[in-house]
Amino acid sequence: MAKYIFTRILGLLATLLVLSLVVFILMHSIPGGPFDLSGGDKGITLPDAVRQEILKNAGLDKPLPVQYLKYVWDALHFNFGTSFYKPTMTVNEIIGMNWKVSIQLGLMTFIGATVLGIFFGVLSGLHQNSALDYLTSIFSVIGVVFPNFVVAIVLVMVFSVMLRWLPTGGWNGPKTWIMPVIAYMLQPMSQIARYTRTSVIDVIGEDYVRTARAKGLPEKVMTLKHILRNALIPILTILGPILADVLTGSFYIESIFRIPGLGRYFTTSINQRDYPMILGTTLLVAALMAIVNLITDILYGFVDPRIRMR
Repeated sequence: MAKYIFTRILGLLATLLVLSLVVFILMHSIPGGPFDLSGGDKGITLPDAVRQEILKNAGLDKPLPVQYLKYVWDALHFNFGTSFYKPTMTVNEIIGMNWKVSIQLGLMTFIGATVLGIFFGVLSGLHQNSALDYLTSIFSVIGVVFPNFVVAIVLVMVFSVMLRWLPTGGWNGPKTWIMPVIAYMLQPMSQIARYTRTSVIDVIGEDYVRTARAKGLPEKVMTLKHILRNALIPILTILGPILADVLTGSFYIESIFRIPGLGRYFTTSINQRDYPMILGTTLLVAALMAIVNLITDILYGFVDPRIRMR
């Protein structure tokens, strides 16, 4: 197990290194820059002498290989630089300030999507080809097909504009949480429900379930002990990526509901060509995704004795 974890960590570091190089090259390949006079509304209009001095202070006057090596060295010491857009704040401070909101939104989304997705998926799987199964399947397909920003706009039109039950946006109380969480969790909830349904149907067809039913085991005991216990094990494989995805924020949800989260700020950084923020946020998302996947693999080995880390 220790060797497996160590190997995965080395792979994570290598992945982050390659990813940082790719993002660094792509950023500098785009015409214009954060202090370029030709940047238009995406840049900051400054006198040329002032701009040259700022580029020198920011280290952008050096060759690109030197800039990249310096960034990697600083990143190894958890120093991701200072934001170009907010020069009084470091990348770490901005991420810490905005990510708290995205984490709060993501956790509520993940819990709601997991509980409801598993609930509807189990019901649908246990009552295969029934009216409840068809209704749940149709709802799941709708949840997967419709983007979350479409759902968000519909919710605002209905509950804020027409009915006036909920505020149109913000993030300062339970009333402002309802619509963003519902819009954000609909798609992952539908994915979990569909995956759970398939898993339950597969387990129901196993020999040990048929044997337990033939022995006269009560249906309730058989469902809890044999079907649900084994059907929920594969769900771990999708819960990990879903958790990592929702914890890093959504540009659409945070923009529509005016939520000051990391997803919304990341898009702002791209528009402003804020190189340190783009790199720092990208590495955070990649590291979080890799760590959650590693934890998921380890947990999968513990809950399923047939899986061994080799």
